[in-house]
Amino acid sequence: MIEDLADRYHQYLERWTREAGEVPVGSFVKFAGKLVKKLSFEEFSPILLEYLEMASRYQDSIERGDTINDVVLRVLRDQAAKLMLQPPG
Repeated sequence: MIEDLADRYHQYLERWTREAGEVPVGSFVKFAGKLVKKLSFEEFSPILLEYLEMASRYQDSIERGDTINDVVLRVLRDQAAKLMLQPPG
């Protein structure tokens, strides 16, 4: 699992450089209308795991045809921005 997290962090750093340029960890930039911090590996890992869990629940809800609460979607979009990902939906 740690290897997968390391690979995901490397992908995040590549996305960060592509979207925001070379800046040190801890710096802030605007992305997807939000001010986001460039995360260290230690900060990135729990946010990624939470995002993946939320995204999975979101997809399951969509497939079932559930109504999605706007608050849940906003939280998912906030997490996506922190990871320099485009939000689902």
